[in-house]
Amino acid sequence: MEPELITTFTHLGLSDKEAKVYLALTETGTATVAKIGQQASINRVTTYDILEKLKQKGLVSYFTKKKIRYFTATNPEIVLEEFEKRTNNLRLSLPKLKRLTGETSHPRVRYFEGLEGIKAIYADTLTSKTEILNFSNSSEIRKQWAKYDDEYVTKRAKKNIHLRGICPKDKAGEVVHSEDEKYYRKMRLVPSHQFDFTNEINIYDDKVSIISFKEELIGMIIESHEIASSQRALFDMCWQFTNTGEDLPSAETPAQAPETHPIERKKENAIKESLLKPIPADIPKKEEVPAIVEEAQQPPSLF
Repeated sequence: MEPELITTFTHLGLSDKEAKVYLALTETGTATVAKIGQQASINRVTTYDILEKLKQKGLVSYFTKKKIRYFTATNPEIVLEEFEKRTNNLRLSLPKLKRLTGETSHPRVRYFEGLEGIKAIYADTLTSKTEILNFSNSSEIRKQWAKYDDEYVTKRAKKNIHLRGICPKDKAGEVVHSEDEKYYRKMRLVPSHQFDFTNEINIYDDKVSIISFKEELIGMIIESHEIASSQRALFDMCWQFTNTGEDLPSAETPAQAPETHPIERKKENAIKESLLKPIPADIPKKEEVPAIVEEAQQPPSLF
């Protein structure tokens, strides 16, 4: 039994003997108390007491066959996930702990840095009691967190937390969109050359989380019913006017003049023709035929 493994589990809160029993059971697989005690070099009575404590901590399980108990160690990956959850809970509680010591006033905005901080933000969205509304760039998060789909998206889907999202129509966005049904979400794609946003916004419960992936990984969770409601309304407006990827009107596109009505166009053409009509070379002098000259100086009446 490797001493490093024993040290790892004692740092997680187990006693030395608890760590030895858990590792012995992991090594032997499903086994009786006697076999586990032998593997851990601990007497049978003490081993049984330790197994009961580990069972209470969720680290072992058992079944009875012919009045004999057989114990099985919890998968180490599940143990890791449980301790990560506890770490995330502690991280999320840190502002409250600081407030107890007088370091901060009651916060409504929590800030996070680094990949572990970003993971804590995503972990918070898994507590959502409402649908998650999402503006995102499908490729940015996966560049930073290679196992994002396995460690977050799959968990969200298993928890039946539905997501509606808007993201750029690029290669990554199309791949994500193709798996909507599998991951319990509905994405809409927008032209990437018009809406190439690189950060991410999640709206859920009374919270809005904002994550930036450029230059440095930073994020925040804003807790406010009013802000969340406003952001939710803005998302719904964007959702209604978002299609499946066709170009949307741009503010830089010059407005086209409205088409002239046929009758108005006929009047305009008549005026142009009268103005451009050549003046006859033998036009009478003004004093001889003043009425004709006056008519030539004004465009003909169209009414």
